Amino acid sequence: MDIVKIPKMEKEEYDRLISEGFICRIAFQGEKYPYLAPFLYVFDGKFLYFLSTKYGRKNDLYKQNPHVSVEVERYTKDLSCYTFVTMQGYIVQEEDSITKKEVRDMFVNMIRKNNLSQNILAALGHNPSDELESIAAEERSNIWKLTGVTDIVALKNI
Repeated sequence: MDIVKIPKMEKEEYDRLISEGFICRIAFQGEKYPYLAPFLYVFDGKFLYFLSTKYGRKNDLYKQNPHVSVEVERYTKDLSCYTFVTMQGYIVQEEDSITKKEVRDMFVNMIRKNNLSQNILAALGHNPSDELESIAAEERSNIWKLTGVTDIVALKNI
């Protein structure tokens, strides 16, 4: 019996997958086991950016070792079609004030475009009753950027 391999995606395909999505999983290197956490993200065509609350295990693990694996996926309800991309690289905290403002605005636009619930604000360090624009106006969360990507695996069954 032959083993059937899942076809690889071309760069244009996985860039489209990343561009159309907004939620991913990030695996941090834990002491004994990896620590996996969901994150909202935005993609500017070159980098993935994440908003991270300024507290929690992910912050401690990031400070210990910024090397991560990021996964973006899309699939149909019955799993008849699926695509995913994993990227290994490291996270840096964005410090440039202009870039930070642009990225925060991208998050506001992404949340609006995808009609996400105000409840998502709690995952970003805000009260769900806050105005959505508070993400861009205040710095209650860190902005992390995925960089130094050394390996990309992008597969599809469609």
